[in-house]
Amino acid sequence: MIELRRTYRFCASHRLFRSDWTEQKNLRTFGPASREGGHGHNYRFTVVLHGAIDSETGRAVDVEALDARVHEAVLKPLDHRNLNVDVPGLLGVVPTAEHIVMEIFRRVAVAAPPAKLVEVILQQDEFLSVSCRGESCARVTSSGSA
Repeated sequence: MIELRRTYRFCASHRLFRSDWTEQKNLRTFGPASREGGHGHNYRFTVVLHGAIDSETGRAVDVEALDARVHEAVLKPLDHRNLNVDVPGLLGVVPTAEHIVMEIFRRVAVAAPPAKLVEVILQQDEFLSVSCRGESCARVTSSGSA
């Protein structure tokens, strides 16, 4: 079994807040990230795939096909978007790094076959990254309204 890691980038904005909370509670919980107008990040994410080496091509993953699928499934819908309002899979949740990585996992899992998606690592900035491993990551759970 071979493990392949491939990294991608996208830029997006979001606001961490719950509409059912007061402005003060949002500010206490999420800090300046809760301010109206939101803020943006230059995200990087790495997908980790496991696959067997194909006897004809010598490759475990067709990287060009993976890139095309990830572009359609993740980059096109998320790049230069407001994650609070433009991404259906994040509607109804606070678009934290944790929820974003789960949404990316769900989208890449559909795009990855025949290789098996094992993990997605999202780097929000140089100080914060989150990872999601396994099929339980494919489900985004509502933990707050946006």
